[in-house]
Amino acid sequence: MPIPGFDTHRIQVAPGVSLNAAVGGTGAPVVLLHGFPQTHLMWRHVAADLAADHTVICPDLRGYGASDKPAEQGPDTYSKRTMAADTVALARALGHDRFALAGHDRGALVAFRAGLDHPDAVSHLAMLDVVPTLDMWDVLHGASAAVAFHLYLMAQPPGLPEQLIAAAPDAFFGHFLDVWTRDPSAIGPEVRAEYLRASAAAVPSIVADFRASSGIDIDHDRTDLAAGSKFTMPITVVQQDWGAALGYDAAALWGAWAPDLDHRLTAAGHFMAEEAPAEIAGALRALLAR
Repeated sequence: MPIPGFDTHRIQVAPGVSLNAAVGGTGAPVVLLHGFPQTHLMWRHVAADLAADHTVICPDLRGYGASDKPAEQGPDTYSKRTMAADTVALARALGHDRFALAGHDRGALVAFRAGLDHPDAVSHLAMLDVVPTLDMWDVLHGASAAVAFHLYLMAQPPGLPEQLIAAAPDAFFGHFLDVWTRDPSAIGPEVRAEYLRASAAAVPSIVADFRASSGIDIDHDRTDLAAGSKFTMPITVVQQDWGAALGYDAAALWGAWAPDLDHRLTAAGHFMAEEAPAEIAGALRALLAR
């Protein structure tokens, strides 16, 4: 299912790994990274808006959608450091040594790592509805952590998580499409079917992506935290407005990493780029103007 007006490219970003990417528009480049359990299609509305005056690049992350899904050879295969390097290689292959970057959910964690590892390549950075990986594990505790059961399931050693999820992939991935949205009409039947089809075909690599976030990604973030690393580019973070129910100060968590931070709350659900595309496009345009 293409994004109208966008061309599809398949670009090698690492030995044996090529990414599927939709590219459209002209102007300063913006790369948009999708979340779970989605593909690049989650950006279809925002991408069309930004393409009026930007070159917009929407890849499927390694292990997702129509991109390659290398077997998990070790923790590096799906580390966010590796996936961030994929993103930079993709942009460079398309002729862009410097670009703005926005990510949602899993894509936001890749964008986080890209901003720290490749500050010369990333000019502006937006992250939608996540907290930094270290903080994510710290704030999950007690009964409230039940909402993130999937994180603990996919953190387990290879074998059991893949077997359980592959036994009922539509029920598993569809659960998140149902409970994480405040406007079910935002993800229509055709798009939902595409997300479920793509996810069912990528169970081992999706699990490997999540497993990395309970191991090697934590190690990388701890190293940066100990070194006092911070983002050097303008940052925008957009998160759901849970009010006091959140239980922690998300803006403060982000402020520890991002001196130049615009932290925003939205009334939309987790899939905010599909539920409130004009709002998200506006937030990204405000970021690009900084």
